[in-house]
Amino acid sequence: MDTITHGIAGALIGKAVFRGEDMFSSQPINRGRIITWSLMLGGIFPDSDVFRDIFSHDRLLVITWHRSITHSLILLPLWALLLAWITHWFAKGKEWRGPVAVAISKILGLGILSGVIRRWLTDKKEWEAPSFAALVGIYAAGILSHILLDLVTSFGTMIWSPLQWSRPAWDLIFIIDFTLTGILLVPQLLAWVYAQPEKTKRRAVGMWLVFMPAPFLIARIGEGAGAPISGRAVLSAMIILAALFLLPALLGWGAKISHHKWNRAGLAAAAVYIACAFYAHHVAFSRIQKFAKLYPLQVESIGALPLPPSLWHWDGLVRTQRGVFELRMDLSDKPARDAELLTREHHYYPDAPPNSFIETAKSLPEVQKILWFSRFPVTRFHKEGEVGVVEISDIRFAQARRGAPPPFTYRVRFGPTGSVLSQGWIAR
Repeated sequence: MDTITHGIAGALIGKAVFRGEDMFSSQPINRGRIITWSLMLGGIFPDSDVFRDIFSHDRLLVITWHRSITHSLILLPLWALLLAWITHWFAKGKEWRGPVAVAISKILGLGILSGVIRRWLTDKKEWEAPSFAALVGIYAAGILSHILLDLVTSFGTMIWSPLQWSRPAWDLIFIIDFTLTGILLVPQLLAWVYAQPEKTKRRAVGMWLVFMPAPFLIARIGEGAGAPISGRAVLSAMIILAALFLLPALLGWGAKISHHKWNRAGLAAAAVYIACAFYAHHVAFSRIQKFAKLYPLQVESIGALPLPPSLWHWDGLVRTQRGVFELRMDLSDKPARDAELLTREHHYYPDAPPNSFIETAKSLPEVQKILWFSRFPVTRFHKEGEVGVVEISDIRFAQARRGAPPPFTYRVRFGPTGSVLSQGWIAR
């Protein structure tokens, strides 16, 4: 899942479960704000593994390294202890807190904000922070939320590394899910809107104006990615956002709901949404199993993967000995009989017939890693003059808009004598 959603989820958990407070305030930093910041940082920490890309030219790190040891359940206690120690040390420090924060901001390219950061952090007293033991538990909860939210996607997460380098994936939520992000974010904003009754109406209208164009922007993104969103869905989202931000203010009951209740409601709504995704996955998986049985297919691997933009759209995939079958499903369109599944539009991605180029390609160490990562691989072969070209694609990442090669397609080019001329990911 995207890092921004992980941070939003961590902040929500901090406010809903650990009685954290809003992160930004003119008041001195206190225990509640440190709790929220710690949960948010714990929620995004596992994705810090991407910084290794800065120091490496290995193009396969995205599959061999990302979502590995920083996403490990086995190493989770170690990361929680480390982050808790850093936070506890930072909270107690007075003289060096500002300079260190400014240095970090410059490293991250935020030098223009270094003055603001320094004034905000250079408070000449110790911050009121949770105990070290409490911070360990808080960071553990944040890191665990990240691991679980990555597990519900289809990319796979190496939760047992370094003992076992497998990639479990629950296939419940698409990697970027704007609906889930909204469910996690909006309750936190509502809690802020109604925190001060005298500012309620101004804040409510301001948030509504900020979010009003969001459905249009998301629809444009979906259209560009080949996952169009209907005008009815856009209008429905606008009405829901208007009701959430404006009705409690107009009816006067928004301020009666406490800060923690708004956030707990958001956490509960997110849990319900994931539960609905679990049920939808069960229905989709049952359909693709029936499709494979009716065909019939000799199944090597099978799965139902979420497709944007809603819980109703799923991609059923079946890997056989010679290729991959794909059945895209709209769960709102239920077949009257199981046999009707065979009449639905489906696609077959055949493997190229075996040859010496393919055999040589599959023996390469880099291609071995590709095949370890791929759940539904398809191998293609063609000639470009005297050059032989082998391409291996993972169909679970096939684009909603057909035509262009799927992401995570690896190409190996061979010379006339069978020597490798080049290899690497196909640039989109």
